[in-house]
Amino acid sequence: MRSTSYDEGVNVVTSQSAATRRSRYVLQAASDLEDNRRRQRELAEEIKRLEQEEALLEELLTLAERYEGLSEPSPLPEQAQSEPVLAGARPRGKTRQPLLTELLLDLLRGHTEPCAAKELRAELMRAHPDREPTPQVVRNTLETLVAKGRVGRQKLDRSVVYTLL
Repeated sequence: MRSTSYDEGVNVVTSQSAATRRSRYVLQAASDLEDNRRRQRELAEEIKRLEQEEALLEELLTLAERYEGLSEPSPLPEQAQSEPVLAGARPRGKTRQPLLTELLLDLLRGHTEPCAAKELRAELMRAHPDREPTPQVVRNTLETLVAKGRVGRQKLDRSVVYTLL
C-alpha cells in the first residue's frame, strides 16, 4: 500500500476545486448566453412591432394631411423636431415644405451607388439649408422607408448604406 504525501493530497483537492469552479463558470456562461439570445429575440420582435406601428401612424398622418378640414393639421414628428411648417400653407392651397421622406427619396434617385445616412444628411443640408434634421431623424426616416419597401438597406462592415428600390 502506497502512502500519499500531504502535497499530493493538496494537489488533488486543488485540481478538484478548479474543475468544479470551471464547471460552474461554464454552466453560468451557457445560462447567460441563453438569456441573452432570448432577450435579443424579444427585442427583435418588439422592434418589428414598433416599425409596423410607425408605418401605420405615418399612413394615418398622410391621410390626415389630405383632409381639407377647418383646422390646420399637426406637423409630422420629423418636422416638429427641427422643420417648421409654413403657417396655414396646406389648408389654403399654398405650397408646403416637402416631407423629409420625399427629400431623401429624391436624393437617393440621384445616386447610382449605395449611400450612408450621414452622406444623405449632409447632401440634404447643402440642398436645403433651411432644414436641419438630426442624424437620428434621417436614420429613422430611412429605416421607415426600408420597412415600407421603398428603400434597400445593406450592411457593409460596420456601416449601413441605402439604395432606392
